[in-house]
Amino acid sequence: MYTQEITVNNEVGLHAKAATYFIQKANEFKSGIWVEKDERRVNAKSLLGVLSLGIVQGTTITLIADGSDQEEAVKALSELIDSNFGE
Repeated sequence: MYTQEITVNNEVGLHAKAATYFIQKANEFKSGIWVEKDERRVNAKSLLGVLSLGIVQGTTITLIADGSDQEEAVKALSELIDSNFGE
């Protein structure tokens, strides 16, 4: 299992367009991937799950992956968040 904390800094947080990019990236990996906020954990490959966390600008989340490409998955998702989803 590989985990990393990261703060979401883009203006709208992890909603709509940004969440779609996030889920598309998560689905490129074989590992199970989860997003955790305030002790609530959801599947990072589920749009409804990610949206249900209500992640807004400035929120710190934990990315968790478990599987053959776990480190690559977390690093790729972290880079996507750091780039403000290409905005």
